[in-house]
Amino acid sequence: MKALTKLIYSDMRPALGVTEPGAIAFAVAKAREQTSGNLLKINLILNSGMYKNAFTCGIPNCFKIGNEYAAALGFLAADATLGLECLDSIRAEDNRAAENLVKSGKVHVKLGEISSVIFIHAEVITDKGSAAVTIRDSHTNITEIVRNGKVVFSTKTAKDDNNHEPSVPDIHKHSLLQIINYITKVPAEEIAFIDKAYELNLALFEQALHSQRTTITAYLYRENDRKTISTDEQKTASLLCNGAIEARVLGFSRPAMSITGSGAHGIIATLPLYASAKINNFSHERLLRATALSYLICMYIKEYSGKLSAFCGCAIAAGTGMACALAWLKGASNRQISLVIRNMASSITGMICDGGNHGCAMKGVVAVDAAYRAVNMALNDIAIDAAHGINGSTPEATMRNIGLIASPGMVQTEGIIVEIMREKMSTNNKKQHSKE
Repeated sequence: MKALTKLIYSDMRPALGVTEPGAIAFAVAKAREQTSGNLLKINLILNSGMYKNAFTCGIPNCFKIGNEYAAALGFLAADATLGLECLDSIRAEDNRAAENLVKSGKVHVKLGEISSVIFIHAEVITDKGSAAVTIRDSHTNITEIVRNGKVVFSTKTAKDDNNHEPSVPDIHKHSLLQIINYITKVPAEEIAFIDKAYELNLALFEQALHSQRTTITAYLYRENDRKTISTDEQKTASLLCNGAIEARVLGFSRPAMSITGSGAHGIIATLPLYASAKINNFSHERLLRATALSYLICMYIKEYSGKLSAFCGCAIAAGTGMACALAWLKGASNRQISLVIRNMASSITGMICDGGNHGCAMKGVVAVDAAYRAVNMALNDIAIDAAHGINGSTPEATMRNIGLIASPGMVQTEGIIVEIMREKMSTNNKKQHSKE
């Protein structure tokens, strides 16, 4: 298996609902496994990106939202063996128990550092002892387990070793040209596993299309002449993509195929390409090759921006990857694909991430619109010149600059976004108490 194939294969993961509530539930469930007895308290410390992304997003099989409910369900009913799909078997009685647990004040959530690096510390305290699980860098990467104050599992990380020089991420060892050459020449059977992403993401879209809970999906469906696949490629792409995103952020019960730790990234990176392939009769093999390009460009940018940051990686990183792949599907030259990156960098870079919520579907609409504009201009050899804005002299430099805007560029923005969200919740809680 080629090196870039391994990168894609190891990064693709099914994820139920928005990834962050699943990761929180997973961490608490793993801590629960390490102890017994009656619960006294759950303590949760989250970095700003994790805290923000789960703040108001839907939870699978639950009509409640937020960090506290994700933690409560993690303790009560999550199956940690399922990883990011750990909330798959939540029942109505689990939701009632979670509501009681949150209302009892036994779930405490604290904001940790303002950072784009994933961090979860979940501690479960019972009348028979305590256990804590720490997750860093990726959503299910457990780096430490502590039982009754004693470390029972630990993985030393580069961050903990002051003498360790940070290594170059594998994806950054490849140029855009090398990535394009790879996706053009890799044996088709070697990337056949990518097809699973379409199976999952299209099933999620179908659930959105037939639900009474979705609103954006219904609007986009009407706009697309009430057809799933119409003759309008851009409207079809937006419908498929943002229908699936809407289902995901509302907490529907089907998983998406995530990339770089995000289901919404995975959806944007794939479903617009499916629309283009269907309408233009591109072969399935060509679609899978394009998807590999989409994934790798997304991964390239995300290694600079961080997994969770203040900018919308779904629209910017996955959107840029998707736009490059869309151009490749349509026969763009290598130079024109680099122009696509410049056009995307000059348009939606800086779009904020205010957590996993219903607004993600709106950001997805903008990403698809921007991608089609960027591609159509590039195919006509029109692009923002490298001398302007954050564009670099090479496509690799431009992708690096896109990522740097998020981290460290928007760290202060991240803190302000979280503060706005916390202030809003405090105001809403006060209004609720006054009514009671």
